[in-house]
Amino acid sequence: MRASIAAVPVLLAAFLTTPSARAEVVAPEFTDGSGLTVVGDAVSDPKDPASGFVITVTTPEVAGKHPIRIILPADYATSPTKRYPVLYLLHGTGDNPTNPSLAYPAIRSTIARSSMITVIPDGGLRGWYNDWLMQNTAAGAQKWETFHLTQVIPFIDANLRTIGTKQGRAIAGISMGGFGALHYAQRRPDLFSQVATLSGANDLSLAYVRSAVVATELNATGAICAISSSGSGGASSGEGNCSGFGPVVSSDAIFGSPYWWGANGGDWYWTQRNPVSNMRALAGMGISIYTGNNSFVESVVEAAAKNTKASLDRLGYPYHYVNYGDGSSWGAGCDGKHWTGGAGAYNCWSQDLVDLIPRLEQNLAPAS
Repeated sequence: MRASIAAVPVLLAAFLTTPSARAEVVAPEFTDGSGLTVVGDAVSDPKDPASGFVITVTTPEVAGKHPIRIILPADYATSPTKRYPVLYLLHGTGDNPTNPSLAYPAIRSTIARSSMITVIPDGGLRGWYNDWLMQNTAAGAQKWETFHLTQVIPFIDANLRTIGTKQGRAIAGISMGGFGALHYAQRRPDLFSQVATLSGANDLSLAYVRSAVVATELNATGAICAISSSGSGGASSGEGNCSGFGPVVSSDAIFGSPYWWGANGGDWYWTQRNPVSNMRALAGMGISIYTGNNSFVESVVEAAAKNTKASLDRLGYPYHYVNYGDGSSWGAGCDGKHWTGGAGAYNCWSQDLVDLIPRLEQNLAPAS
């Protein structure tokens, strides 16, 4: 995924040019812990210091090195006794936290006037925010859920002045990350008081969602890039994913067999991990759902959003639901599509965040 300041409404873009919004926040020193080892120094973008900084960690739970982007409130350094709530933002397929355009302009512009830490952890090009059912693949260890929920969160709490309670945490995600946000909130409702899914793959029972997961496992970049370049709205949230997802692994690697028949109940792991089937776990949590419908892919996530909404309605749970359709009334430049590339790629998701972040702050424990 790539974007620019054009992805933010004009008023917010103007705000970003102010000295206070551009002031660089010096990264605190991070200490190893919770199974994570810090590699190298924190890195910030010299052209855009307000986009925060990136640290890199390693863990036995997931092969490779993993960047984590952190955006601190403007007063973090000047208020040494103040503690802050945290938003964990999960990215989509094909992306990673080193991308300084992942709708961050909207986060920065809103956060610069507020008091919340934002943490964007690596979710892998195709990690799907899950401990893969198969660990002995060419991709190596892939325990993303363990990495995020049992390592990243306590690591952040140990190294930053967070409000380390349920009421001090929110989780949100885009596309694949929208699935991840709901899944993590359902797996660990003790950790989060607010959850949001932005164009999320919320329903693993949908055939196209399963096909998208399998395509990442098989590294089917040709088909995915063809859809992305066809003008149909993009097959994922990554930059066309034309560079690939990594080594080919079994189509059963992440969630097991995608078919209902077969050994051990066939698709039992998909069903077990399906957010739509587990909405009861979100009792008492603030829930936000955003979707458009102006492309094939976005119509798929719209179906997932509607199924999520229907499940919540059956339970009688409250929620905030926005279906902006073709995007014509939802933020500057929003076209209601999934990722399509170019300067306008993030317009809709930026507006989602502009709508979401102030409501999160109203409901999270206040910085103090």
